[in-house]
Amino acid sequence: MGGLVYYSSASGNTARFVDRLGLPALRIPVRAADPMPAPGQPYVLICPTYADGLGRGAVPKQVIAFLNDPARRALLRGVIAGGNRNFGQTFALSGRVIAEKCNVPWLTSFELAGTEADIARIRAGLDQFWRMECPTAA
Repeated sequence: MGGLVYYSSASGNTARFVDRLGLPALRIPVRAADPMPAPGQPYVLICPTYADGLGRGAVPKQVIAFLNDPARRALLRGVIAGGNRNFGQTFALSGRVIAEKCNVPWLTSFELAGTEADIARIRAGLDQFWRMECPTAA
């Protein structure tokens, strides 16, 4: 079984979502001066989307800094993106951007802090994903 790494801004939507998943997770800090987590195992990244109307700035700067480290990026196995459906085509855009740039699958998305159905769906999906990723761990 792999781990989770996530970023959440001061609004806390993504942090509330990850807390409700009830799975161990490392948090990428909001402040650039704070130390980055050092995952010791493969992980799925959970990232909110902050894009303007043209999609610029979809991936938070702290997430970019985290993934710019080759050792951390090498352990990335997939991405789950959060967003707000009010933003139309840029909804959960960070997932598409990270998946493409890091050559990992964009697993799914959720809106704001997620619904109970999102929590159940994503928890089950992660369980299935890690079993496929590491079949001997089942």
